[in-house]
Amino acid sequence: MADAVESVLEQWQRECPDLDFAPIGVVGRVMRLSRLWDKEIKDFLAGHGLEPGEFDILSTLRRSGEPYELTAKTFLRASLVTTGAITLRVDRMAAKDLVTRVPDATDRRSVKIRLTPNGLTVIDRVLPLHLANEARLLQGLASEDRQRLATTLAAVLESHGDTPAR
Repeated sequence: MADAVESVLEQWQRECPDLDFAPIGVVGRVMRLSRLWDKEIKDFLAGHGLEPGEFDILSTLRRSGEPYELTAKTFLRASLVTTGAITLRVDRMAAKDLVTRVPDATDRRSVKIRLTPNGLTVIDRVLPLHLANEARLLQGLASEDRQRLATTLAAVLESHGDTPAR
């Protein structure tokens, strides 16, 4: 059975047989999957009272290790959001008692964002469920295919300069 992108490719190849539409086979599918999975993940997180950006901050803080805090500058380097977006997100999360702002002891101009005990409880409860949900999204692929796809996608990201923030 063909996917929706296959139908698009067939139509283009019929209308413009002199053009190479192979890139649509990859890019179109990645973009379509992104939209489908984005909705699935948003719906899943909403069921746990979280937005994707909030989950991102909680998980970033959690994986940073104790005391589960980072500067806003660190978040900015690792994401594509603006200072204002981080500030707004942290404000909302602080109101939910998920994070708190802590003055940086070594730099009076800087503030650190820290998980609250409630934030730690939330991320530790939701993370295993989130991973199971993502595994569900990939259930149509064999383990070897998942690894091959992850390696291929990593190579594409690296070729576009997507490297770890320093």
